[in-house]
Formats: sequence, C-alpha cells, structure tokens
Amino acid sequence: MLSGGRIWIMFRARNKEFFRDKAAFGWNFAFPFLIIIGFGIIFSGDNFQRYKIGLFPLEGETVTFENSNIPLSLQNDPAVRFVAVSTLAEGIEKIRHHKIDLLVSVDGEDHAYWVNDASPSGHITGQLYRAALSGSDDIAAVRHTVDGTQARYIDWFFPGLMAMNMMFSALWGVGYVVVRYRKNGALKRLMATPLTAFEYLSAQMLSRVFLLMFTFVVVWFGSDLIFDFRMQGSLILFFFTFFLGGLSLCSIGLCLAARGTSEEFTSGALNFISWPMMFLSEVWFSLEGAPYWVQQLSWFFPLTHLLKASRKVMNDGAGLVDIQLECGLMIVTTMLFLILAARIFSWVE
Repeated sequence: MLSGGRIWIMFRARNKEFFRDKAAFGWNFAFPFLIIIGFGIIFSGDNFQRYKIGLFPLEGETVTFENSNIPLSLQNDPAVRFVAVSTLAEGIEKIRHHKIDLLVSVDGEDHAYWVNDASPSGHITGQLYRAALSGSDDIAAVRHTVDGTQARYIDWFFPGLMAMNMMFSALWGVGYVVVRYRKNGALKRLMATPLTAFEYLSAQMLSRVFLLMFTFVVVWFGSDLIFDFRMQGSLILFFFTFFLGGLSLCSIGLCLAARGTSEEFTSGALNFISWPMMFLSEVWFSLEGAPYWVQQLSWFFPLTHLLKASRKVMNDGAGLVDIQLECGLMIVTTMLFLILAARIFSWVE
C-alpha cells in the first residue's frame, strides 16, 4: 500500500544530503548565472552569422523565387536562409518571437518588409535586404515595424537556458545518483524496509524537483534584477510549467537508472537522451526553416513542451487553457515513465 509517510522520510533524507554537499549546492546556483551573463554580453552586440528571412505569401515549406522580387545577390547569400510564410499575420507573429529576422513580401511592387526593432539580427538583416535592392535596381524598400509588445531575444532565450540547466540537473540528479546508491549497497539495505520501488522513486523525483524549483526561483529573481525580464503572463503559471517539466525530466532519469549498474553506461545513456533534446527542443535557436521531420521529431521530447509552454506564458501572456496541450503531455510523460521505472526497478546489482 502506498505510504505518504515513507515517501516524506526519503524526500527529507535526499534533501539533507544535497544541502550538505556545499560544492554541488553552490554550483547549481553559479552555473545558470554565469551562462546568462555570458550570453547576455554576447547577444548584446551584432555577433550573428545566420539570418532567417520569411517570404510571404508562399504555401508549403519549399521556398521558390519564381516571379519574386528578391534580388539575386541575396538569394545566393550563404549567410541568409529563406523560410516560406503563408500569411502576413503568421509572419508578424514569427517576427515578434524571433523565429525569423525579417519578413518580406515577394509579390509587392513596393518591396515592403517587416522587422522587429527589439531584434539586433533583424536590424542587420534589414540592412542586407536594402543593400541588395540598392545594388541591383536602386529601389527603395518600404520598412514596417511590428505592432504591440516585442519580445527581446533575452526574453526568448532565458527559458531555454533555464530549461537546459533543469534538464541536466534532473537527469543526472536522479539517474546518476540512483545508480551510485545501487553500487555502494544503499539500495540493498533499503530493500529490507517496507519501502516500495514506487515510493522510493517518487521521493527521489519530488526531492529533485523541489531542489530544482528552489534554485530556479532564486536564479530567476536574481537574473530579473540584471535583465528586467518582460513577463507578459502569470509568473505563477510560468513557474508551474517548469515544475511540470522538472517532473517529466526527472521521470526519464529514473527510468534510465531503474536497472543500471554501471555509472559509465548510465552517463552515456543520459548523454544520448540529453544532447538531442538540447539541440532539437529550441533551447538555443528556433527550428523555423528546419526540415519538417526535424520539427516533428522535437515533439517527442518533454523539453520541447516545457519550452513551448513557458515561452507562451512569458512572451505571449498565455493562460492555462492556452498551454493545456503541453501541460497534459508533460503530466502523461511523468506518469508513464515513473510507472515504468517502478515496474523494472532493481534494488541490487
């Protein structure tokens, strides 16, 4: 029978172990701050090498330049990637959220383009477009800026950075630790107690999520003092999305460590899971313009749902109803992996 008391005892024991490890505790605070400050300096300038230009109205995913007014020099520029956009409204939404840097009308005679004034790369891409027009036909382009509140790049990037840090802490904080306990015989001693595998794994997961949220909230408010984040939605709902994401990521770590006996193998398995998520879940950059199968593959990762939900809340002011799909998927993922981990769990090597 499931016992909340036994889960609470294991929950407290794991928390005390973590807080007594001063090095690990300090690094969980220092690491996110260092990365945020570093990228804040990097992205405060114009150090970009790849720019995305949305072309509308173009149906489908293949960009064609037939009967378009895009200069040939810009079409062949290796620093520019073109993305098909079906409508103006869709393109402006992508501009606001830094998924593309510039939006250009391909069938207009005024060479109109739209840009986000809060985007350094958008300013540079606009200059490239105007220069290409000037060099070919000496045509003046009509510049438009997007209406409404514009998300700065740091506001788009920060949830990805914190989600990546949460991912590594969740996977290694439970997966690696459980394997270590199994190797040093700690789990073998616990096997003699009334504690069940589900209770033990639940306590490990809840303990890690508690620590993750504790450090996340501290880092959030500390970073907010530096960058003055623009939170369009509810801060509580924003934290809630990270809570669900932490549960989902921890459950994956538990599933990988449920029967692992080798720290080396577990480390490799965790890397195998974490690296694709880091690059395919839009942590660092938008997948706009990437192959369709890559965008679909990203939906298999819980980190993708965490980032989509948190960015909707932070940058769009979304409510719980607007992110119910992402939240539901994270809850389902948590339950599936936790139950699977408890079913295959082994106390001994």
